[in-house]
Amino acid sequence: MASLPPFAPFPKASWRQHISSPDWDALSEAWIALSQAYLGLEDAAFKQAAARDESLAVFVSTFVEETATESGAKTASPRLLKTIFRLISRLLTLSPPPELLNVKILAGLAKIFPKKHTGPLLSQLFASHATPIESSLLSVKKLLIPQLDAGSKGDQRLVESELIRLNPLLHASPNACILLLAGSDFFDGLVTCFQVINPPLRKAIITTVYLCLIGLIETEPPKWSMISDQLFAIQAAAETHKKGTLNPNDSLAADLVTNTPILKVLLRKLESSPTAPSNLKNRITALESFKTGVIVRPKKLVKRKIDKGKGVEAAEDVHAEMHVHKMSQITNIQDIFPDLGAGFIAKCLDEYNDDVEKVIASLFDDSLPPHLATADRSETLSHTEHDARPHKDLAPHSTPPQLPTRRNVFDDDDFDRLAVDTSKISFGKNPEKTADDILKDKSTAPNKAAILSALASLDPDDDERDDTYDAADVGGTVDTGDQEANGVNDSNEELLFRAFQADIRIFARDADTRRGATRGKLRDETGMADEAIEGWAVMLQRNPTQMRRLEAKYAWSGQQAQLGRSAWRASPAGSGAEESDPDGGNSSNRGGGGGRGGRARGGGGGRGRGGRGRGGGNVAGPSGEKETEAARRNKESHKGARANHNRRDARAKKMARGGFAG
Repeated sequence: MASLPPFAPFPKASWRQHISSPDWDALSEAWIALSQAYLGLEDAAFKQAAARDESLAVFVSTFVEETATESGAKTASPRLLKTIFRLISRLLTLSPPPELLNVKILAGLAKIFPKKHTGPLLSQLFASHATPIESSLLSVKKLLIPQLDAGSKGDQRLVESELIRLNPLLHASPNACILLLAGSDFFDGLVTCFQVINPPLRKAIITTVYLCLIGLIETEPPKWSMISDQLFAIQAAAETHKKGTLNPNDSLAADLVTNTPILKVLLRKLESSPTAPSNLKNRITALESFKTGVIVRPKKLVKRKIDKGKGVEAAEDVHAEMHVHKMSQITNIQDIFPDLGAGFIAKCLDEYNDDVEKVIASLFDDSLPPHLATADRSETLSHTEHDARPHKDLAPHSTPPQLPTRRNVFDDDDFDRLAVDTSKISFGKNPEKTADDILKDKSTAPNKAAILSALASLDPDDDERDDTYDAADVGGTVDTGDQEANGVNDSNEELLFRAFQADIRIFARDADTRRGATRGKLRDETGMADEAIEGWAVMLQRNPTQMRRLEAKYAWSGQQAQLGRSAWRASPAGSGAEESDPDGGNSSNRGGGGGRGGRARGGGGGRGRGGRGRGGGNVAGPSGEKETEAARRNKESHKGARANHNRRDARAKKMARGGFAG
């Protein structure tokens, strides 16, 4: 037997874009002819040719991988699809290569071709080559379980993509559903991951759960025990979700029973199966209480194209003409049956009056009417519906009534009828000038230099000091109790200012300074936090007036190297006054005598300063002497409770008489 030519691999999407239509048609015809040549061989010759020519397996794998994508499905013609499916089916039945018995290829095969063709083929493969298929499927299951259990911390994109790729296989093969639901770890992971608020991921999870449950009842006999366990797990998870803080209508059970016909399908199968357990119906009834009556899962948005009246729209714009609700129903059915075309689903919806549940149930049971059962299931929406829409009525119509006009109290007055006397209208001082002309006229504008000079002479921070109650003016002391209460003599202020004068680096805003011993001591003394200390220094540097006030307030630190004696002492000549120096030399005397006012104590008979107040003894003399003790007792006898108010009052009387004594 002459060897057949090898298959060319199916090109990738990036390559197909550069292939012209005639070349693509010729390539498709070459694949069809070569596939028919392989199909014409006997079984033994076919096995020998497939084992000898590795290009056949490469072509099948690349064809399934590329055609499973949306762009690949559009390029393959129905004739090519039919021929390639016969080739793949015979290859997998007689001598399947190991590289074709993996989940990726089988899932793509189930997505490309209808379930009625792929279902028997997959069932035969699970029976004859279960080990490599189950090994591949368990590896995917092992990959998904940790990511599902992690919830929001897992790789959500990986989970979503893997579930979307697995769903066609679950739809076509009940054996794959049984293998995934064996044990509770995979299903518990789906329940955990559903709590993540991710609409596309939730949609994939709901589809997976629905297809797995449907797959359990499609086996012979149905796996009623596994179905009962899964329904109990769904109910338990919903009860736990209802007790939590999240929305009780946002659980997996609520979404499943609301958006899918799972309960109706289970009840229908339960009633027709004599081996079904009796308690299963109670669990189905319990799940009906979670139905919310509204669509929990958000729908896909359909972009509408505005009809601009420029001719017939293209075929891909037919979707925009359909109602959003209709497109949403088609999308929901395609989530479960991805191999069906939109046109075929639209015909099914028209047959069952837009009842999505009846359409899904009929597709699962293969109970469609004859005209739909024999129809092309990959049919897309055609131009028929689009062209059948009524044309716009171009007949002339009468002008519609105009909207009512607004009216006010000034309608039909002299201005409205243009009958007003123009001599009575005031147009302003300069009616010939416009607003732009007035703004351009700078003749009456003030001198800019004078304005700037006046502003420069003003100091906004220079406030006039209130010296009404200064001690120098009132002749006594001032009560500072209120000032201390208002924070003027705040101890923290003095500590901070002393530290600021000593070293400004103490107030640096960095971690090393804050950990330093100097900053720690300042925190302990003031009781302030680091932020408060640093903020005080920043505000002080921004306020020069505050800086000058603190410099004047704390210019004298309260320490003096030597304190001179101010008490009176007798001079060596016996005529020293209070202002005399320790050596007996008199200071400037007023009036020629000794004391103040020219009336010294030993002078011309007048009464000196010592006669009242400080006279009659030395308060700084030796303790125990009679004169010293008497002088100390009489020192404060002529003073008021606070300062010398008598002197202040006397001065005020003298100034009231014009400044002259007497």
